[in-house]
This record gives sequence, C-alpha cells and structure tokens, in this order.
Amino acid sequence: MEAQGKQPARWEPLWGGAKVLVTKEHGFGTDGVLLADFSRPRPGETWADLGTGCGIIPLLWRARGWGRAITGVELQPEAAELARQSVEENGYGGEISLVEGDARQLEGLFAAGSLDGISCNPPYTAPGAGIPSPGAARRTARQGDSLSLEDLARGARYALRFGGRLCLCLRPARLGEAMALFHGADLEPKRLRLVQQRAEKAPFLFLLECRRGGRPGMTVEPVLLLEDETGGPSRELEEIYGDYRDNPEHRGRR
Repeated sequence: MEAQGKQPARWEPLWGGAKVLVTKEHGFGTDGVLLADFSRPRPGETWADLGTGCGIIPLLWRARGWGRAITGVELQPEAAELARQSVEENGYGGEISLVEGDARQLEGLFAAGSLDGISCNPPYTAPGAGIPSPGAARRTARQGDSLSLEDLARGARYALRFGGRLCLCLRPARLGEAMALFHGADLEPKRLRLVQQRAEKAPFLFLLECRRGGRPGMTVEPVLLLEDETGGPSRELEEIYGDYRDNPEHRGRR
C-alpha cells in the first residue's frame, strides 16, 4: 500500500481493534500515546489535535470512546492523507474530521471559543534552536519554526472556550518557558506530570494541562515510570497501551 505514491505504508494495531496507517516518515511514538491518555476528552466535548500527523491521538480517543466531535489539524499533505485513510478504515468518519491546515492560523479553522479542548505534541525545540533534522517531515515535527509555543498559546487562547483545556507534552528543558508563557496568555497551568524511563533516570518528558481563564494553583501528579524494577514495561504503561502492548514494536518506542 502506498500513501500518495511516496513512502510505503503499513497498518499498525491500536486499542480495541482499531488501527492506524503509518510510514517511516509519518509514524508515532510513546509521546503521542501518553498525551492521548493524559488529555482524555470528556463525553460530549469538542476537541482538536494540532499537528495530528498520522492521526494517532484522535484515533485513540475515539477507540476509547472519549470526546464527541474531534478535529485533527495537519500541515503536511502526506500525513493528513494517512490520517484520513485511518479514519475511514476504522469507521470513525462521523466523529473525527481531518483538516489539512496550519495550526498557527486557527482563526481560519475554528470559531472563537468553540473548542472544549486542544491537544498538541509541539516541536521539541524552540524556533532556530537545535540541529536541523534531516528530511522535511522530521523538521516540521521537531523544529519550532513550524509551530512555536507562542503560536500555540495564541491559537489556544482564541479557540478554547472559557475553562477549556490545552494539553501538551514537551521536553523538560522547556518546562519553565512553557509555564511562564501559558500563564501570561491566560492559559493557567493546572496539572503536571513528569515521565521517566525508569526510577533512577531523569525525566525525559512532561505532560501539562492548562486551562483558559483558570485560577492559579497546580496539581503535580506522581511520576509516570515506563519501566518496572525488572526492566519490563510498567503496569501503568501496559494499561495505557491496552491490547497494543502485545505488539512488540511499541516496547522500544520513544
């Protein structure tokens, strides 16, 4: 199977019999799976996933019955096509819509205050920082020139209703920057969770929930460990992955 005649594509199983179409350039890692679980849209809510890639987060939400109306926004045509095919294959067309558009321009995609929640796995590095990644797809996913935290804050402030939630994951080196920026944009940090590979390792990821118009005060949740004392997947990670845990490819993903 081919995605728009470019990268060879393959189906990967997800939760509860759902599946996702991926390629070497447009796949997913543990970050996206953890963010899908951390955000958990409530029944009846309207959410958007910005930079949805192959659509992993909307697909996992729908497979688990979370949310009502979900929109995946993706800038890269090849990734957006993979997500569309996955939505159709799983029969989720009535709940998930895909928009090929720029997450930096939410004013043209959503009405003001129309979303209950937004999730985003933004580029790892700030604009102009880090070593440029090889290949256009990796640069878009990892370099902040395609979506800066300022872009994300501005768009979320516009599209979220009062009390709406922004959920994101990022590298710990940018935690201070993110907290200050979102607080200043009236997106109050309310929930934080650090992720470690194992107990003796430093965190490699944080999961953050901000609330539009929220009052100061944040809950810091217990650290999420990906491995137990034997070096195998932790019980919580197994619960998050569900029956996808039986796919050996997930165990080394980051």
